[in-house]
Amino acid sequence: MSWLDALGWFGSALLVFSLLQARILRLRLLNTVACAILTVFNALIEVWPMVAMNVVLAAINLWFIARMLRERNDADAFRVIEVEEDDAYFQHFLDVERSEIATFNPGFSGVTESASRFAYLVVHEHETVGVVVVRDASDGVGQVELDYVTARYRDFTPGEFVWRHSGLFAGHGWRTIRTPDTMVGAYYERLGFRRDGDAWALDIAGVARP
Repeated sequence: MSWLDALGWFGSALLVFSLLQARILRLRLLNTVACAILTVFNALIEVWPMVAMNVVLAAINLWFIARMLRERNDADAFRVIEVEEDDAYFQHFLDVERSEIATFNPGFSGVTESASRFAYLVVHEHETVGVVVVRDASDGVGQVELDYVTARYRDFTPGEFVWRHSGLFAGHGWRTIRTPDTMVGAYYERLGFRRDGDAWALDIAGVARP
């Protein structure tokens, strides 16, 4: 196999691999690299229709990537909607994402209705991108029971919106938000949380301590 054949096979394999990605930003990035490689390959063998197609696909990917990167830090890109714990759609979402939720929140066993528990859907346009469940643990502490983002949106920052920009916890009287000890892949340090044993804690600004 010549180096040119190897280049073509590698570009084709990367193109296929990119389509297997659940994370949409990663898919676009890998697909762009594959299109660039295939553009070079097809130009070298002078297959101009394929060159044109890959150039157009790369340009489309770059447009979407630029849009996604803008939305990563755009507080208007996401919304938080409070729902009842027994809401049919909320429970359906938990059921569909059950195995993924268990991977990142191994201590989570489900949501039951309680006056001290609050459930939220995090949405981007019409798509649900995550869920947050917080329980009033008394003494001014809101205990996070579930904080989950779907695979498609893990390259984005819905968590930053939830914890820093949404005003989600205003009116509950919580001075501190505390995460579960068992959470996998915690991302809280860059959002202003501090270590609290095996968990993370966030002090809520503007809530006076007794």
